[in-house]
Amino acid sequence: MVCDTAATMREIAQACRQRYGFWLDSALVDPQWGRTSLYGEDPFLVLRSKGRTVEVAGRGGTSRHEASPFAVLRDLLREQGRRSPQGGVVGYFAYDLKQHVEELPQRAEDDLALPDCYLCFYDRIVRYDPRLTAPPAAPADGARAARPNMDGLRSTFTPDAYRRVVERAKRYIAAGDIYQVNLSQRFAAPLRQDPFDLYLRLRQVNPAPFAAFLNLPEAQVLSASPERFLHFDPTSRRVQTRPIKGTRPRGGTPERDRVLSRELLSSEKDLAENVMIVDVERNDLGRVAEIGSVRVPHVAALERFATVFHLTSTVEARLREGCDVVELLLATFPSGSITGAPKIRAMEIIDELEPTARSVYTGAIGYIGFDGAVDLNIAIRTILVKGETAYFQAGGGIVADSDPELEYQETLDKASALARAALAEG
Repeated sequence: MVCDTAATMREIAQACRQRYGFWLDSALVDPQWGRTSLYGEDPFLVLRSKGRTVEVAGRGGTSRHEASPFAVLRDLLREQGRRSPQGGVVGYFAYDLKQHVEELPQRAEDDLALPDCYLCFYDRIVRYDPRLTAPPAAPADGARAARPNMDGLRSTFTPDAYRRVVERAKRYIAAGDIYQVNLSQRFAAPLRQDPFDLYLRLRQVNPAPFAAFLNLPEAQVLSASPERFLHFDPTSRRVQTRPIKGTRPRGGTPERDRVLSRELLSSEKDLAENVMIVDVERNDLGRVAEIGSVRVPHVAALERFATVFHLTSTVEARLREGCDVVELLLATFPSGSITGAPKIRAMEIIDELEPTARSVYTGAIGYIGFDGAVDLNIAIRTILVKGETAYFQAGGGIVADSDPELEYQETLDKASALARAALAEG
């Protein structure tokens, strides 16, 4: 069941330090987005997959399937929904699950070799209002915006190599293959502290409305995501996605913040990027929406976070009768905001230009209830802890008039909070 209750940081920490413990954390306490957090431990079933091999481990044993993990998930959700609408599934859908959505190449090196899908089934989940109970993270302010020294990090690209792949992407755009593509670089740092302590530091440096901590046997997932991928209310059948496109660093002073926020709001390039992705999201939702129900109540609204400003749009629809949450996922995953337009060709180019598989980065983390409710983030601003190394990735949308140097700097701006947390001594 999902229990509404008070929560203390001690109780949350105790759960998160257990195997399969989790915290879906509205760390940025916001009147609209930061009203519910969830935590729990001790799942009765765990689904994990790699390629078409799906393992389902329960208290009664383990079964293996050669199938799409989405198909296995659908069967399990239907079974649990018939038993009880209480409880739900928490975990991640890695970006690499795109292979089960479209026919795509897989050339990037899968060096982390983590499961593509890790979903834990809980019969008891604690829900609480973070505004009233657990202490909030430190407030977001421009004084936290100074970029840390990145010398302690390794990257999949040198600065020049990243600028060169931006130029290659622009050649694809000039040739008419795509209008936009999201390119990223991955950083790595030696682990200097306990993973949960690292998460607490991250939520202080960069509180986010769709944050998460997952304590899995192979790795820990620490997310400070500002971006909602999907929210679904089974009662109203309303679906919402909130794509982000357009970024500027925080300025460090109120005056500099005003300059940078006005610059972002007046940027034709950033607005065009945002509108292109809104069109992708409208098209994806249109596959499973009631005819005429897709709407865009907000386009390119300015949102303020600890280290950056973003332009965020809102796209909504009503899910067609007869469609379930797995069909919704298949229609929209992965999000257009972290792939590009047209979406399939952009994903092919990402696979060609990025040297390593993305794993959890730009996939989704969150909750699917046995009653059909869904709330998933996009796994950006996310640290993967595997062994003694912390990995995190940052990217941006490349368009025809992108400046390679500015695009490179944007990845550093987005990675700054994660670097500050990862490089701090425990």
